[in-house]
Amino acid sequence: MPKPASMAINTIKSTTPAHVISPANIEWQTDDAGNEVPVSGEFGDAYFSQADGLAESHHVFLAHNQLPTRLANLIPKQCFTIYELGFGTGLNLLATWQLWRQLRLTHPHLASARLHFITTEKHPVLLNDLAKILAPLGQRTPELALLIEQLLTSYPPLIAGCHRLDFIEDNLTLDIWLGDASDSLASLDSAVATQRPYINAWFLDGFAPSCNEILWTERIFSHMQRLSRAGTTAATYSCAGIIKRGLQSQGFVIKKSKVLVSKREMLTAVMSEMSSLDKPISTLSNKVPLSNYPNNAVVIGAGVAGLLTAWSLANRGISVTVLDKDAPLAGASGNPRALLAPNMTPIHHVYEHLHSIGYLYSGRLYRYFNQQAAIQKSPLILEQTGTLDLLVKTNIGTEQILDYPDAMATTISTEKAQDISGLKDKDLAHNLYLPQSGLVNPQALKTVILAHPNITYQQLNIINIKETEGNVILTGSKEDKNASQASLTITADHVVICAAYESHQLDKRIVKCRTIRGQLSWFTPTAQQLTKLPKLPLKYSGYCAPFIGQSGDAELNHISENQPHFLLGASFIDGDANIDIRSEENQQNYDKLIEDMPELSSVLPNDISTWHARAGIRTQTMDYHPLVGLLAQSQRLWTMSAMGAKGYAIAPICAEALADMMLGCFTPLSAAMLARLSPNRARLHKVHKHKTRQSLI
Repeated sequence: MPKPASMAINTIKSTTPAHVISPANIEWQTDDAGNEVPVSGEFGDAYFSQADGLAESHHVFLAHNQLPTRLANLIPKQCFTIYELGFGTGLNLLATWQLWRQLRLTHPHLASARLHFITTEKHPVLLNDLAKILAPLGQRTPELALLIEQLLTSYPPLIAGCHRLDFIEDNLTLDIWLGDASDSLASLDSAVATQRPYINAWFLDGFAPSCNEILWTERIFSHMQRLSRAGTTAATYSCAGIIKRGLQSQGFVIKKSKVLVSKREMLTAVMSEMSSLDKPISTLSNKVPLSNYPNNAVVIGAGVAGLLTAWSLANRGISVTVLDKDAPLAGASGNPRALLAPNMTPIHHVYEHLHSIGYLYSGRLYRYFNQQAAIQKSPLILEQTGTLDLLVKTNIGTEQILDYPDAMATTISTEKAQDISGLKDKDLAHNLYLPQSGLVNPQALKTVILAHPNITYQQLNIINIKETEGNVILTGSKEDKNASQASLTITADHVVICAAYESHQLDKRIVKCRTIRGQLSWFTPTAQQLTKLPKLPLKYSGYCAPFIGQSGDAELNHISENQPHFLLGASFIDGDANIDIRSEENQQNYDKLIEDMPELSSVLPNDISTWHARAGIRTQTMDYHPLVGLLAQSQRLWTMSAMGAKGYAIAPICAEALADMMLGCFTPLSAAMLARLSPNRARLHKVHKHKTRQSLI
């Protein structure tokens, strides 16, 4: 590694509030060979050598964690987890990713194995800086150029929390935790429902203790011990005494080695208990019995929660059967379009804000689905239109989103707001522009998900669920060709109940939730109306959006293919589970639009009798958080339900968390968030029992 010209002080004092991310300050220095080297302005240490940084990464982190052999020895469906302290420029990820790709080409049994790379970064590099830093690496190593392009395309906005990036074709999951390393480590849940997850290998790649002492604290090493098991390895460039003592105090056996041809020494370690660095590689292969790994699962419910749950499980090699008493998306998830736009929160709350992290992950996933849709020649899943929030009904103002990256949320000028919205009379001085938001096409999403080779759909009304020690037995009924009821029994390793408010009827351990009726309205505007209606989705006391009908839309709704439509809504009727269409709720949707944007009264006709509508039942818990997890006193019955009106934003990340819990992997949600989502959380059930007693008085 090149020596920087100057060293920063040991501790960086910052006035930045907790959980507000300060990006890295990159300085460029010239090493002895004349190469430009990126150096951290905060810590005064170089990220890596442009001359031999990749080779050193291979030597220190891959070779000394014995990854070429350990990864090659994985058995089908096994997941190998790496944790890196200090993501930096992503060099170690790229080196590991390159190795993983090479191994999968030469070892067919790795086709279903997974690599989970977890990393943390307090001062992440800005996207433009990262592109500049990695460009020479891609030019020198063409094999890495494609990986660099994928990383840059998926690189998240710099807000605190976990950002899950899935590189699906390579069975590689990258979790980037932005924020303080000790907080990120503390967020990893080591008490997941089915079995305790653990780290297989540690990349201790933070800046040297002389530059960044705060990273090498007793708390960090304590978390390493908590998250490791016998045979877990670690490697680092540094042989500083604070690191040696920290590792040894937590049960690691350490060993010094040379760094390639230099005179510098590096450090390797392995968690003790009948393990050592000198033992044969087979003892470090982490081959564990996969007897608890499900071969198949049943998902009950074919709304957005059920479909995304099925996809997350199927993507991990599990055969999934989706069951529903009606057609897919027949319930509340079957609207013509869903608006994917975040409910913003002050940035110091974003670390534990499910909707923000869920929105960002959903956008990445739907863009991946767009690629699949292009291959299948089907409509786009996400039309990235951008959304303008008029801040009519919100708990956040423009001053509270100033610290957000503009790519996620910003305020635009009145002139630009008028131009992109088409509104001329509305006061748009206070606005929130969400450039990455847009419209989700539920029918297109359903088509892509059900095309997964590991997913099958069957229409079946479940009437009984019985869990045994070894499986779950489902009994259901369906109409045969003669319109008579036929009974059918299905056996599964695991079952996930995603049946919205009817989940309680299938298993009483799932709390009874609120039912909130919502009716959405739409119409086909004339050519003249189309020129004066809003040009993109708007949020006000309701929301509205123009869209073009696509193939498949008419399966559930009165939509004309290739014709413009204008969507608005939705009503909010608490405690109502009736889905009949009501003209008065179309009127309410109209009135709400005109009240907030009076200029549209001259555009829309007073007669709304020709409007179309769809009513659905939102399901919501008393504390507004969804239900995600294993049911009490169960080993094989799970639920993912009560998404409220935000299913298309939060179901993807919740489905990932549930799949990880089922398979004994680390989730992209913190331990505290998982506790808030647990279907067995005490507060929720106490509230429910109290209300039940009241209803009997």
